[in-house]
Amino acid sequence: MAASTTVSSTSSAPVDPQSPGAVPHNQPDVHDLLCTVAAPVQWLSRHSGQTAGGVEGLYIADRRALARLTVTIEGADVRPIAGALTGSDSARFLARLFGLGDATGDPTVTLERHRTVLPDRGVERLTVVNSSRATLSTTLILAAGTDLAPIGLVRAGYPTALVAPEIRTGRDGLIWRSEDGYAASLVVTEQQTVADVAPEAGTVSWPLTLEPGQSWSAEVTVHMESEPARSRGSFVPLPVADPDALLTVPQVHSADHRFDEMVCTGFADLKALLLADSADPGDAYFAAGCPWYLTLFGRDSLWAARMSLPLGWRVAAGTLRALARRQGRAVDRATEEQPGKIPHELRPVDGATWLPPVYYGSIDATPLFVVTLAEAWRWGMPEDEVRALLPAAEAALTWMAVFGDADGDGFLEYLPGNTVGLTNQGWKDSDDAVRFADGTRATAPIALCEVQGYAYEAAMQGALVLEHFGRPGADGWRAWAGTLAQRFRQAFWIDDPDGAYPAIALDGRKRPVDGPASNMGHLLGTGILSQHEESLVAARLIGPELFSGYGLRTLSARTAGYNPLSYHAGSVWPHDTAIAAYGLHRSGRTEQAARLLSGLLAAAPHFGGRLPELFGGHPADTGLGPVPYPSACSPQAWAAAVAPVALTVMLGLRVDIPAGEHEQHPPRQFGVRELSVQGLPVGAHRTTDTAP
Repeated sequence: MAASTTVSSTSSAPVDPQSPGAVPHNQPDVHDLLCTVAAPVQWLSRHSGQTAGGVEGLYIADRRALARLTVTIEGADVRPIAGALTGSDSARFLARLFGLGDATGDPTVTLERHRTVLPDRGVERLTVVNSSRATLSTTLILAAGTDLAPIGLVRAGYPTALVAPEIRTGRDGLIWRSEDGYAASLVVTEQQTVADVAPEAGTVSWPLTLEPGQSWSAEVTVHMESEPARSRGSFVPLPVADPDALLTVPQVHSADHRFDEMVCTGFADLKALLLADSADPGDAYFAAGCPWYLTLFGRDSLWAARMSLPLGWRVAAGTLRALARRQGRAVDRATEEQPGKIPHELRPVDGATWLPPVYYGSIDATPLFVVTLAEAWRWGMPEDEVRALLPAAEAALTWMAVFGDADGDGFLEYLPGNTVGLTNQGWKDSDDAVRFADGTRATAPIALCEVQGYAYEAAMQGALVLEHFGRPGADGWRAWAGTLAQRFRQAFWIDDPDGAYPAIALDGRKRPVDGPASNMGHLLGTGILSQHEESLVAARLIGPELFSGYGLRTLSARTAGYNPLSYHAGSVWPHDTAIAAYGLHRSGRTEQAARLLSGLLAAAPHFGGRLPELFGGHPADTGLGPVPYPSACSPQAWAAAVAPVALTVMLGLRVDIPAGEHEQHPPRQFGVRELSVQGLPVGAHRTTDTAP
């Protein structure tokens, strides 16, 4: 639903987004928009460069500072020619001014827009070039507007009203003010021509006279001029001071330009998605993704940090500390907080919509916290920083055994604690994500297979860390993990005509949910499977029912509930495929891992090298290419983090700094030829790695 064009003194929504059932099921399409980002700022527009309503706009820390910015030229039809990203934070657009210039088929008068987003503003430079043989006289009109709406309302499709603009002091632009304390400002800079600012129309215009060969330029800057004071301790996404100090990006060259483009784009997007913790700006984390999730998510930020450990341990350390500060301390049914539990999602108080500002509805973030700490230690996180997080890790382990097992059956399961929380609380968190093969939805409490793998790995790796640092409890957690693995083998393994495989989950009646799903790929490398079981899972993953040719389908194409354009029941998520590939690599099946990644490599050029959050699960041989999912985020942190995982697999890299290990065993098949990587950080050193 597009935003209303009604002018009002403030933004409003006719439906209370805090009410039960206000889940955004009709979020707008964004797959055909271009997104530039320098977190916490993002700018979405059409490929023409026009920002023309709907979900489009410049967002600063989850508030829309600009909803419209369109250019018209008197006497001309502005016809787009090209528009593309020139970096994660920049884009260029070129349009022909049809009707002006020479009477030939050549475009002789053009408009170029050069857009850049910074961590606190958006900037666009407009340039008109007269390449014709005649003098050009016209007027350029820039129309601007905003609703100052929180992104949650935009995502939910609620209509919002434009705020009436005022003229800025000094008459150099426009300013918009909302009743809840926000103010956004548009400032124009142009030395050649005096601009005419008309607040009643929301326009800035310039009369132009250009001789043949002349050009004219103006710069427009939009930023938040003020925002309401927030209570002490409230969560606010902040820009990082120095992204280069947090991520060490190696130089990558190979004989496959698709690989180089995918990897380099992923590295750039990871840097662009970095945010700082408002409680300690020295700690950084990856925002989950644009446009909907430019904030801290327990599961998403942990997975992205873990997948990105080949680029350094600092973001993982910052993510762990940011989440530990907000680790559960009490039992609260409204937010689903429990002692030791890691939160799912955080938003500013005035930016939350249907979920609480700090919401704990995640079954997997807590074991993933422990696993990420252990992995970061292996990749060189200093021991004093690891030691400081051990109390949080111990609390997380205790949560698994005490609160994670809601009904006492020995498995981690979720049972939503209130009417406004998430129905499903694993990474596939849509209502219809957990299905039987006949299409029936599973009912709670639900024990997901991959969560048992995470819990097993957390207990085993947590025991190793505790033992190394002289803390008690290691033997107890190893015994707990052994019992979990035994129960898992008895309860989750089932058969179909293709053989044995682990069910996606157990439902509330303890029945295995038999729709074969990509979740089983997350079990690889956790240790909960035997070598034989891992071989069965590996064979299932690369079979045609799950592997589309471009990546892993979230649900088997043979099930009744399969839909290639379902959010979690048949689509392909790049991070999901990469996690399975990483698990195959960790279990010694590097060539099968490379085969899965080769699918993503084939898909990436269709998205300009920037893998989106998800895309359709259609077979690769349809001729359509990978089909975009309309509301997918792009860039998305864990999709961008496919890049360091791909690098790890294609190099056959294994690192354990405390054990003094740094091994490299590139795959013989499905690898990337002539791969050279310079400046890869391993502990305190930078290495040069190559693969044939």
